[in-house]
Amino acid sequence: MSAEERRLAVLRAIVSDYVRTREPVGSKAIVERHNLGVSSATVRNDMAVLEEEGLIQQPHTSAGRIPTDKGYRVFVDQLDQIKPLSAAERRAIQAFLDGAVDLDDVLRRSVRLLAQLTRQVAVVQYPTLTRSTVRHVEVVALTPARLMLVVITDSGRVDQRVVDLGDVIVDDDVAHLRTLLNQALTGRQLSAASAEVAQLPEKVPPHLRDIATTIATVLIETLVEHPEERLVLGGTANLTRNSTDFPGSLRQVLEALEEQVVVLKLLAAAEEPGTVTVRIGEENEAEEMRTTSVVSIGYGTSTVLGGMGVVGPTRMDYPGNIAAVRAVARYVGEILSGR
Repeated sequence: MSAEERRLAVLRAIVSDYVRTREPVGSKAIVERHNLGVSSATVRNDMAVLEEEGLIQQPHTSAGRIPTDKGYRVFVDQLDQIKPLSAAERRAIQAFLDGAVDLDDVLRRSVRLLAQLTRQVAVVQYPTLTRSTVRHVEVVALTPARLMLVVITDSGRVDQRVVDLGDVIVDDDVAHLRTLLNQALTGRQLSAASAEVAQLPEKVPPHLRDIATTIATVLIETLVEHPEERLVLGGTANLTRNSTDFPGSLRQVLEALEEQVVVLKLLAAAEEPGTVTVRIGEENEAEEMRTTSVVSIGYGTSTVLGGMGVVGPTRMDYPGNIAAVRAVARYVGEILSGR
């Protein structure tokens, strides 16, 4: 083992012991617990080099050392293999998620599951509409002058909007509009659908032109230009269990988690499904989140439908959390693509 490999082994030992015990780690403990085959003096020298490189630091008067954000980053980057979850854990995840009745239930269950598996705060983003494909459009007359538009996407997401027409419409015309909308939208990605919707008024008989314009405007505004981003959050109590990991900043972390925008930025879903991103401490864009680490992933089978992940202190079980986030995302992607 080269000196550099040995120093990495010492860093790994410090990270794993500190994550487990929450106590600063000394050279004697490393020699006793981790079979490195070197003396305490050698480990002390290695720790001095790691400290110089900014990977570990000495808190207050303690003789031990703890990892810095930079140290955790090197540790995470060196994780060649993430031990997958056991077959029993994977079966349990699958059974729990398979019991879901609809999209809302799938996402609620996955948040609960992630929070339990990782003991961190879990976040799941609803499938983003712009990345979804339209499966069906339903047009329902609520009153002679008011319609409900229901757009069902391939991810199982259902969005509905009520449209006041300012005019009355007969059943035959409602059926005609339903057919035209499905011809224009079914099988198309929502990001590409606005052009088709915009042409709708030109494709209808003259007496329906004003109504078609109203419908097209509502569809473009609410479903295409401003996709409504919704999140499910769970396990916030897990943060308060680790309040000592957030000296003086737990309240601002909890407040930031209530801001949809902050959390969506944390998830900034990967372009490739299944790619795990780990942001550690100072790497987080939002200042309030700089005492946290975020493990996130994009879920979906061929395209990313949305993001999910966990938020916790920088002192977290990175390999375990990465494995859990990856496994849950895989099942959610499979379930939604099978719906």
